[in-house]
Amino acid sequence: MDDQTAVTANDVLRPEQRDGALRVLAEAQTVDGRTAVSEQGRLRLRNAETPRPGVIHLIETETDAVRGYGQLEVPENPAANPVAELVVDPAARGRGLARPLVDAVLAQAHRAGRDAVDFWVHGGHPAARHLAEVYGAELVRELRQMRRTGRQTEEVAVPEGIELRTFRPGEDDAEWLRLNALAFAHHPEQGAWTAQDLAERIAESWFDPAGFFLATRDGKVVGFHWTKVHPATATEPELGEVYVVGVDPAEQGSGLGRALTAAGLRHLTGTGPGERGLETVLLYVDADNPAAVRVYERLGFAIHEVDLMYRARYRANRPA
Repeated sequence: MDDQTAVTANDVLRPEQRDGALRVLAEAQTVDGRTAVSEQGRLRLRNAETPRPGVIHLIETETDAVRGYGQLEVPENPAANPVAELVVDPAARGRGLARPLVDAVLAQAHRAGRDAVDFWVHGGHPAARHLAEVYGAELVRELRQMRRTGRQTEEVAVPEGIELRTFRPGEDDAEWLRLNALAFAHHPEQGAWTAQDLAERIAESWFDPAGFFLATRDGKVVGFHWTKVHPATATEPELGEVYVVGVDPAEQGSGLGRALTAAGLRHLTGTGPGERGLETVLLYVDADNPAAVRVYERLGFAIHEVDLMYRARYRANRPA
């Protein structure tokens, strides 16, 4: 990294910094065929004029042009590792710009009292995997994207006493957040959603309450299936997504999860009134959850691509 290149850490971003980082993300997606930063990270970047506790934005510039972006989240729980995502401008790759970003992330985490950081490598990009080897990082998580093609023909048979309806923004928010935290108490990302996280997604252009199904028992929300539709791109048609399915632990084993999944798939792939008629549906599932993987395989899903998480550790005076 020469004297005209620098990495700065920021709680908030100026508009030109945010726009520069978004440009780098967009150009990297065009070249790589996939996004380098998760949906949650992109939402935080687009709203980076407002600080979020524990979130740090790293901007790498070269002669005042944004060439790299990193996002670090340091969780409140001292037992949980910080999580980072990085991207380098495709036009500037091969010039050693990734390592200063990684070093800056590790240094920021070290200042926060954490010496291990979990880095996402979306799609298992070869250059990022090589960088992980350089840093002696260990593979700690494999997140599979699975897809299925075809219509959902199975009838939606809900357990006795369960009623299905759709989400009502502004009315169901608090109850959904309660159940989401309960259903995903074991999940470090999904279970920690706040009212701001929910509000940001409701404000997104893709949000459609007609595809957000709630299961109630005696008026209490006990399960949900939130679907999503990805717009068509230059390389892919519209895609449906099993965005998130959650069930109250007290309802586990009742068949409610399968019924909710079927209801969402019917909405995404069906051709009836209000249904989307999509050919392909995707979802994400951790490889170390074999029970869930088997359920989705029985529903016709197969692995499409894999996101990897590597754990790297801070080391002072790391050699170049």
